[in-house]
Amino acid sequence: MNLKEYPYKNRDLNWLSFNDRVLQEAEDQSNPLYERLKFLAIFSSNLDEYFSVRVSRLRQIKRIDKKLRKKLALKPSKQVKEILKRVRIQQEKFGDIFSNDLIPELVKHRIHLIDNNQFDLNQHQFATRFFISKILPKINGKLVNLKDDKEFFLENNKLYYLITFQKGDDIYGIVNIPSDELGRFVCFPKSNQNHFITFLENIIKSNLNQIFEDKTIKDCFQIKLSRDAELYIDDEFEGVLAEKIKESLSQRDYGQPTRLLFDASMPKALKTKVRKFFNLGKIDMIPGAKYHNFSDFFDFPDPTNNKSLHYPEVTTIKHSAFDHNTNYFEVILKKDQLVHFPYMSFNYVQNFINQAATDPDTTEIKISLYRVAKESELTTSLLKALENGKKVTVFVEAKARFDEENNLKWGAIFEKKGASVFYSYPKIKVHSKILLVKRKEQKKEIFYGYIGTGNFNAKTSEIYCDHGLFTANPLITEELSEVFEVLSGKMILPKPKHLLVSPYNTRKTFEELIDNEITNVENGKPSGIKAKLNSLEDKQIISKLYDASNAGVKIELIVRGFTCLIPGLSGISENIKMISIVDRFLEHGRIYLFENNRDEKLYIGSADWMTRNLDKRIEVLVPILDEDCKKELKNILKIQLNDTVKARIQDEKETNCYKKKMDDQSSIQSQKDIRAYLKQIHSSYKILSE
Repeated sequence: MNLKEYPYKNRDLNWLSFNDRVLQEAEDQSNPLYERLKFLAIFSSNLDEYFSVRVSRLRQIKRIDKKLRKKLALKPSKQVKEILKRVRIQQEKFGDIFSNDLIPELVKHRIHLIDNNQFDLNQHQFATRFFISKILPKINGKLVNLKDDKEFFLENNKLYYLITFQKGDDIYGIVNIPSDELGRFVCFPKSNQNHFITFLENIIKSNLNQIFEDKTIKDCFQIKLSRDAELYIDDEFEGVLAEKIKESLSQRDYGQPTRLLFDASMPKALKTKVRKFFNLGKIDMIPGAKYHNFSDFFDFPDPTNNKSLHYPEVTTIKHSAFDHNTNYFEVILKKDQLVHFPYMSFNYVQNFINQAATDPDTTEIKISLYRVAKESELTTSLLKALENGKKVTVFVEAKARFDEENNLKWGAIFEKKGASVFYSYPKIKVHSKILLVKRKEQKKEIFYGYIGTGNFNAKTSEIYCDHGLFTANPLITEELSEVFEVLSGKMILPKPKHLLVSPYNTRKTFEELIDNEITNVENGKPSGIKAKLNSLEDKQIISKLYDASNAGVKIELIVRGFTCLIPGLSGISENIKMISIVDRFLEHGRIYLFENNRDEKLYIGSADWMTRNLDKRIEVLVPILDEDCKKELKNILKIQLNDTVKARIQDEKETNCYKKKMDDQSSIQSQKDIRAYLKQIHSSYKILSE
């Protein structure tokens, strides 16, 4: 069976299955109330990005020449209709969870989310004062003719009110809702032990007469326009085909409208006028509830300060080796060390960089930054290193989606302070999470390296589950030095023997590792593949996994997000089991384990099994050569594969059924159990330092 004959899931449709799992967490009554609200916020935020990126891609493909579309075997209109059908079902479930479950739960705790029709006299007076002092200076009310006002522009994913007047003809009012500056929620003074909260727009709505003083207001409807994000053609298409697509899209209007979310109570005639004004199709019009942008519920206030309504606070686990010896160089030189976030503090990475910045024997620091924090100890330490005369090389990814401006700002700052700054290549992104420190020790140079699965970002390390390896093993660090030579343009073709470096040897090595497992099982030797990743899309890798399954290799996969592989198909993938884990923290680490006839090979790093990660980006994965570190990661992977609380089975029907425990088995919630495991092994310094 060749590549084209194998069955694959559609990645965009399967992604919606991942967002279903997020909704399951909002529905799960074992989660604290405010955390369930946050899962609704995650769902909403995910969907906004999905429409701005993936649905926009489909819309743009519709503009490609029909013959080329046929060659691509793409049916964008049909796919968009299927997407919208599924999204509407999800949004109905979303609304049911919010209105019929979470709102009554809030009321039980004397927290009332009210609209302007429910304001009492004191609340009306408070709202008027708040409007005049806080909101009015930031309001921009406009009169718009929906027939011929071509200058009118709505910002991407921002909230607005569309206002109708008693005598309006085609004149309507548009009012921005400045929630990005003032926050989305306003708390009223406490009344009779009850707490009252309202949306910012309700205060605007109750004071619209102060914006349009000479108009008689009839009604108002909340709207939100999603605009197209930049489409990176080279991520998904190649060669002549990619060039033809680019030619077809040469007149493409970046930022063009792709979806209008509107209050479902909007009259049909007005809806038609709005749709035509923004040049949207009927399927682009998404009816919703009275309020949009539920991503703002990340910051929904808790005036009760009731700890039971939130996840319990967790203390970070102290790393036994680093906490018993503050000289990180000595610790790493003696033995490879792993750190795991958010179970451990990101300070271990920041402390290491700060130590290098102030260490008299350190001569050079090199780092790749994909998503740079706006302000952090890490960036402060890099600037300190420059002040201390260290040579600092920073590779900044200029095309990290939605972070371009901040990344470029920091690139300019580092450059101004004397660092050597390099930016991404025209046709390739740098997604690796790597750090290299050069140090003079006893008249020779020693390299210290760090390779991680997550970004150098302290904030995201508190909510993303990631792993990082500190090493002074020259087999790794010398090859890591070569990677930085490539990034700085001093080397064209690295030849790593240990590291997997995309786009050079990652695909080839993974395919050889899978083929090796096939050979082993055919020869009666121990075989097996276990892997944890974010997304699984590359058809070449998937076809290899299908081949391995057909040969009898047992394969266990944890794929958090979307997958194009269909597990459990008779004669194709019956030896492949796949789960997804969605819990308090976002699973983000990548671990790849190959049995290799009991001489196991294990890798961690930045690359998923996606075409872009294998062929279109500079990624780095590191083999775990230290036996203690290998054992640690294997145990973490084992705990996750055995999860029976937050693991969902990924199958052909995408039912997202929870994985059930056996009758004699204890429940395993992997994130809690991994914390307990790490706490246990780091409770004794002796264990890790012998």
